[in-house]
Amino acid sequence: YEPSGSNKRKRLMGRVVKLDELNNIRKTLREQKKKVVFTNGCFDIIHRGHIDYLLKAKTFGDVLIVGLNTDDSMRRIKGDKRPIVSQDDRAYIVANLAPVDYVCPFAEDTPFEIISSLVPDVLIKGADWNINDIVGKDVVEKSGGKVITIEYVSGQSTTNIIERIIDRFK
Repeated sequence: YEPSGSNKRKRLMGRVVKLDELNNIRKTLREQKKKVVFTNGCFDIIHRGHIDYLLKAKTFGDVLIVGLNTDDSMRRIKGDKRPIVSQDDRAYIVANLAPVDYVCPFAEDTPFEIISSLVPDVLIKGADWNINDIVGKDVVEKSGGKVITIEYVSGQSTTNIIERIIDRFK
């Protein structure tokens, strides 16, 4: 079954948004009493761990917003050889994953600006983060929200995938 072309196209294209548009969406979601979940990451080469993480994150609310590191931000964090997949392609892919409602690219090294602006009801990070070190924790908790960590699927990482590819083609 395919929804009508224009509605489907509009829905998919509208899922990658800038912060100002996302703030307007957030205002509407508050009025609708929707619980907003926020997480962020690079999502360079999508793998099972990413999907598992996003599916779990979505269970904590009604709307899942993903902050996506831009290419420049990612290079500063991961090094000059990353990203493998461009920002526009990563945004398109993540925005079209079933649990994700909106993707908002950010150029900073952390999502603090997005979190401070949106003030999500739930902030999610991977369990590899110490909960006290999670950027935006203070903002979310001050507003009565929750900060939650989610366990990763063991052995699943973009770095591991890249290393396997390099090893196989040596």
